[in-house]
Amino acid sequence: MTMPDNSEKPEVSAADVAHAVVKGAVSAVPVVGGVLSETLSLIFSPPLEKRREKWLQTLADAIEEIKQKLENFSPEKLSQNEAFVTTAMHASQIASRAHQEEKLRALRNAIVNAALPGAPDETKQQIFLEHVDSLTPWHLRILAFFDSPEAWFERHNIRRPNITAGGQSHILEAGIPDLRGQREFYDQIIKDLEARGLMPGGGIHVMVSGHGLWQPRITNWGREFLRFISERA
Repeated sequence: MTMPDNSEKPEVSAADVAHAVVKGAVSAVPVVGGVLSETLSLIFSPPLEKRREKWLQTLADAIEEIKQKLENFSPEKLSQNEAFVTTAMHASQIASRAHQEEKLRALRNAIVNAALPGAPDETKQQIFLEHVDSLTPWHLRILAFFDSPEAWFERHNIRRPNITAGGQSHILEAGIPDLRGQREFYDQIIKDLEARGLMPGGGIHVMVSGHGLWQPRITNWGREFLRFISERA
């Protein structure tokens, strides 16, 4: 006679969910033979494992944040959200190819935001993740600057320059000192952002005066992208 099982189902932790996602998302290095295999293993296995473990913890933290922000949270319900699962797996694949903290933080925020009300539709989510994958931290930084130059100076405790007229490149170099004298570098980054529709065309060297210097220079698409990869208040 089979006795009924009255035991409670064990609670699934955030770490369990994170491990399941990474296990399904991160691909192994292709197998090759002989000395080449040993050499590749010596070079790539330690950093790959280190990245994997770090991302597992990041993903577990993201799941825990979702748990705190989402009413009636349950792993089962989250697993049935196909758009979220796709985004989490896609972000995990990108994370295995990245080491920069800005990109990893953007991926983490994207996973959290994908689970919360008001998330972009799944097509936009995948496009935004491709942006994170292909763009550099400098692209993300400059886009964030032009989302609100005034807020950037306040947030970073930088004194605003006393400029009455000029191109927005002047306040860019003042707000991000590492860009001073690097016009070719940041012009290329801005071209990349314009090509993706994240910033409007027209350049940042056009003469403007007064309040125009401090106006945001970002498209609605760019603002939606930043919202998706930023931490919600």
